Amino acid sequence: MNWQNTLYSIPGILLGLTIHECCHALSAWKLGDSTAKDQGRITLNPLKHIDIIGFIFILFAGFGWAKPVQFNPANLRHYRRDKALIAAAGPCSNLVLGIILTMILRTMLPSLAGTNTILIAALIIYYAAAINFGLFIFNLLPIPPLDGSHIVFSGLNLKPETEGLFMKIGMPLLFIILIIQNSTDITIIPIGSIVMAMVEFFLSV
Repeated sequence: MNWQNTLYSIPGILLGLTIHECCHALSAWKLGDSTAKDQGRITLNPLKHIDIIGFIFILFAGFGWAKPVQFNPANLRHYRRDKALIAAAGPCSNLVLGIILTMILRTMLPSLAGTNTILIAALIIYYAAAINFGLFIFNLLPIPPLDGSHIVFSGLNLKPETEGLFMKIGMPLLFIILIIQNSTDITIIPIGSIVMAMVEFFLSV
């Protein structure tokens, strides 16, 4: 493990997870349910969103999780549509944040030959942009319990028991995929390649 790169990644991880979960909570509130708002989840305070075990997993294993945002389906005006919108709000916020950070990084490129402080700041922003693009791609995968699965299930109009079965199967399947991908040379989901392509694209537009 490269500890220097890990330290540079921490601000991006905290920012990405915080924005992601805050936007889940904000969208649920706007769609009629105040559960997450009442729990204090509409905030940019990372302490309200970070799960310490999930955060440690991210640092040491390359994948992890934050505290899930809770909502009461009975309070949503259009359950399946609103459930999909709540799920999509998190990854979409990471996409927007990744684009903004890449735009900031692009303005810094002419100054990278300057001081070490500027170089370190650029590296932190670079990692933050890449992490947010990674969160966008990863969370849209249609594998339970990721956000992408909730979007897909909302469209399929599955019975609750069928959806529950997929949720039970999805978690161990996801862990198996991630363990294989992070501990071997086998690439099941080419997230890294897609992230690099996105960073390069937004740096060049």
